[in-house]
Amino acid sequence: MANAPIYDLHRSLDRRMRPEDVADLVHLALDGALDVRERRILEQAARHSYRRRGYVSSMTDEFAKPKDGAHQLAAVARLFDSDEWTGRNADDPIALADVAALAGREIGWSADRADFKSGRLDRAGRASAGIDLPKRQYNRRFRALGRLAAKASKLGDGKELRRLLLIGRSGFAATITEDRFAADVDAACFVAYFTARRNMRRQFSLTGKGNPFDDVAEMLMARCERNPGTDWAMIAVVYAKPSILARLNDAQRGEMLGAWYAVMRQCAERLEHIWNTRPFSRESMVVRRGDDSSTWNTVAQAYNAARAGWLACLQSMDALALLDAACPGKVMRLMAADLAWWHQQSGGDLDPNTKVWSSLPLPWEVLSGRVTCTRADVEQACADAGLNPADSGWTASPAKHRVVVFEPTPELVHGVTIADPVWASLLRRAGVFSGKRVKPELAEDVAHGLSAGVVVSDLPSRPLFGGGHSS
Repeated sequence: MANAPIYDLHRSLDRRMRPEDVADLVHLALDGALDVRERRILEQAARHSYRRRGYVSSMTDEFAKPKDGAHQLAAVARLFDSDEWTGRNADDPIALADVAALAGREIGWSADRADFKSGRLDRAGRASAGIDLPKRQYNRRFRALGRLAAKASKLGDGKELRRLLLIGRSGFAATITEDRFAADVDAACFVAYFTARRNMRRQFSLTGKGNPFDDVAEMLMARCERNPGTDWAMIAVVYAKPSILARLNDAQRGEMLGAWYAVMRQCAERLEHIWNTRPFSRESMVVRRGDDSSTWNTVAQAYNAARAGWLACLQSMDALALLDAACPGKVMRLMAADLAWWHQQSGGDLDPNTKVWSSLPLPWEVLSGRVTCTRADVEQACADAGLNPADSGWTASPAKHRVVVFEPTPELVHGVTIADPVWASLLRRAGVFSGKRVKPELAEDVAHGLSAGVVVSDLPSRPLFGGGHSS
């Protein structure tokens, strides 16, 4: 296959490969096309790849995927004694729902009458419908169809949540087709490497997430800028900056604007549902026991990424005046309680962005038109919190960014940096830093490792066995 590394790079777009390993693939894909300076810059990352170093990480290189419905599908096929259902795609929620609906016709089951207590037919009802089954067999089939339908719904929601996770991390990178990706090697290499940088895990620290645009990304971007045929629209799906969007035509920018706005609306609806179910403290946004912080933070990150892309599109079209009528704000992520405590003990104050968020109308109320929030309202809230509204991303896409120097990806356990992948694997199995009790059978080994200094991160205290750090 011609330039096989390009296809490996394409497969990395919906994964969580380390930038080092992607850089190694980029090196292979651009073999012979790099000058001395470019090769030197790329080598600083590629030399740390697993292929060259000969070891692997304790961290998975995949984003978690929801479990398919193979078990539920097999149960229905067995109970209804039909081979027809076994060939269906167990990872397709629509296919699972179709099987439930089709099989349900045999026993008078339907999705709107799936409740086991109220939806079942009694003896007379079964006789009237021509269902010649003992009550027990009928009940088993009814339960199995209910489980299959519930699995279809859960699987569909899980896939949608994973899609939002990817958008929040790396924009629409995962939607790029293989043919389009392979058609522009330089753009493909930038997209793959920058996606890997954006997909890096958060570290448990007071400094926040690092800048994904490093000197390797800068070098790959420079190659794209020298190429008159660069597919800038493909780059824009992962790097939606006004300077990139300005290279697109009106139709392309309009398409991007619509795509980002659609994600904003979708995320806003999910956030509103979570908020109405269990509202958080807007003033602190600290996790409490029982909060579904994982789902909230995933959707909030996708919303903020979509909002940033939407603002960048408006800015590139010289249309920021639209914010004078309606300017929905950002959504703050929930912060781990131990990180909030650490920040407070270190003399830190509340994040000024949280102050802005707490003083503005809820974004979903603005997007639905129920409440008015203008650019002037956002600018005033930013002024009260001591923020520049444009530079902080509340009313514009920041025009400038700092290029950082590449640093090797740290070995993390729930956001805490560990010196060695073997120790990281043990600490993860033991439940350290997960907010759970350490497994007794591994406690002695854990204590030995922590006392030996395998934890590299600065932490509030050592040993720290709880926390549920964000990663």
